[in-house]
Amino acid sequence: MTITARTTENLNPFDIAKEQFNLAADLIDLDRSMRAVLVNPKRRLIVSIPVKMDDGSIQVFEGYRVQHNVARGPAKGGIRYHPQVTLDEVSALASWMTWKCATVGIPYGGGKGGIRVDPRTLSPSEVERLTRRYTVEIAPIIGPQIDIPAPDVYTDEQTMAWIMDTISMVTGGSQLSVVTGKPVALGGSRGRAEATARGCQFVIREAAKLLGLKLAGARVAVQGYGNAGCIAARLLHEDGARIIAISDSRGGAFNPNGLDPVAALRHKAETGSVTGLAGCDALTNEELLTVDCDILVPAALENQITAENAPLVKARIVAEAANGPVTPVADRILHENGVFGIPDILANAGGVTVSYFEWVQDLYGFFWADQEVNQSLERVMVKAFHEVYEKAQRHNVHMRTGAYCLAISRVAEATRVRGIFP
Repeated sequence: MTITARTTENLNPFDIAKEQFNLAADLIDLDRSMRAVLVNPKRRLIVSIPVKMDDGSIQVFEGYRVQHNVARGPAKGGIRYHPQVTLDEVSALASWMTWKCATVGIPYGGGKGGIRVDPRTLSPSEVERLTRRYTVEIAPIIGPQIDIPAPDVYTDEQTMAWIMDTISMVTGGSQLSVVTGKPVALGGSRGRAEATARGCQFVIREAAKLLGLKLAGARVAVQGYGNAGCIAARLLHEDGARIIAISDSRGGAFNPNGLDPVAALRHKAETGSVTGLAGCDALTNEELLTVDCDILVPAALENQITAENAPLVKARIVAEAANGPVTPVADRILHENGVFGIPDILANAGGVTVSYFEWVQDLYGFFWADQEVNQSLERVMVKAFHEVYEKAQRHNVHMRTGAYCLAISRVAEATRVRGIFP
């Protein structure tokens, strides 16, 4: 087939999100009026964030909070700190959250936030002041029944604790349910830290069963060794899989005989990167995506598998632990080449699912044990996987479009029943 050059492929994330939406909307014959309602974000907020630095100077950062759709419940979505954050990226991520929540059937809409900053260049106290000022700026549009933030790229449970505390100080009472992904000591859920990776593990298991692929001995490559990637590697290793390649923003490590993902995490904690891992050869992030493997887990950023490198992907399963790692053109190439793709709005929905569990626990003040969280997550993920697979088979499309057909139908029905006010 003719491969479109990367330079001519549109990699704007919000354009990609709309293209993915329209592909499924065509299949389910969604009418023009409903398309106009569902494709556009409900609200997009841009804020200026002045922060006093440790040396006494003032720096001003730009931040965003986008609420894509709230027909099925409060907006839900993470906050990322990254130097390449843009309004279009955050808008795309918010829309993907709408479809993700609908895919797994939890009562949320989609939201997302971000600050254009490299937090690695800031001190911990500067990051705290940045977080608290951003929280105050977006405070008018967030809340337990309005919009519930969570961690994302370069944010974590400490970030969520600062947000929760800031809102609590402003309102005069502890607001545990204003964010999820908090420390357990502040109303966080057990199992939340592993949830994204564990949800990915559950759907990989289901895909492997469909393909007749045994996880024991299966070769796995993981791009991105942050929270989702490193835990996914460990969980799949516990299933008997052989982790042959891993990478982070600085590069990667490759051993065809398998590597120890826990030792790799210790090495990264000591050196700042998985590069230089003992017994491994070096490889780049780009090379990792085309490694000869059975399961590829992109767990980094958007637009990693494109028209340019999709024909070179050798994996049987691509499970998207990251948001938006595969472009629409690459989707078609992978599907035509027999690669079974598990889309982001299904594969990484474990995080938002356990965030939903955390929100419920905070609202009721009644907390679950690890086993209850993990069993509930498995039920949700397995059910969603088979619902998406059924849609994909019915329409003779790949799993992403199948997931969109399912999710858009659910959001459209909620929108139709609610009506337009006034």
